[in-house]
Amino acid sequence: MPQPTVVLVHGAFADASSFARVIPELLADGLRVVAPAVPNRSLVGDAEYVGSVLAAIDGPVVLVGHSYGCAVATVVGAAPNVQALVYLAGFVPAQGEDLGELQGRFPDSDLGPALIATPFPGGVDLTVDVERFPAVFAHDVDPAAAAVLAVTQRPLSAAAFGEKAPAAGWQTTPAWGLVATADHTINPEVQRFGYQRAGADTIEVDSSHLVMFSRPAEVADLIRKAVAAVSA
Repeated sequence: MPQPTVVLVHGAFADASSFARVIPELLADGLRVVAPAVPNRSLVGDAEYVGSVLAAIDGPVVLVGHSYGCAVATVVGAAPNVQALVYLAGFVPAQGEDLGELQGRFPDSDLGPALIATPFPGGVDLTVDVERFPAVFAHDVDPAAAAVLAVTQRPLSAAAFGEKAPAAGWQTTPAWGLVATADHTINPEVQRFGYQRAGADTIEVDSSHLVMFSRPAEVADLIRKAVAAVSA
């Protein structure tokens, strides 16, 4: 089988540059990497957009999601060329489940009180308060970098949390998962539950939510495991 393309799906309150410390490791392995800009407008719409990216790729794909991006990857994970799913500190819903339901099974994280709601035509955008962003999202990231990430965060439409997942790719696609055990954005128990239900091969890392920045080597190694399994 040809070597897979790694597609990196960022989450809420971030953009594709959140993978900036992982991408060089993957490129150094000779892998092709694609990191699309996810609209963060709706779970179904975002999955359709990522699906269009996948459809333009020849050959197998290892689909990597972070945070909300894990839910997007779950919905589109049954695409014909997706051979593996990798979940990083994220939501992994079941078919017919929304993120609010999944999160509601467990105690709240520190995210809710830090969110700021801003109306836009047709909806409401959510962002993390810039002053609280480092503590909630990236407490183990260099403070100067965390400050830039706070200012450049990509909003998420509030509607995405209540939209039910129309599909769950993990039902047919093998998965790997990383639990960020010091996560203040998504309760680590939410991560463990979703990964266990998906049958994911899971590791745990002492990290903030932004694990790709704080522990890029561990993230790259997990992706390599999925790539090796697909390539075998």
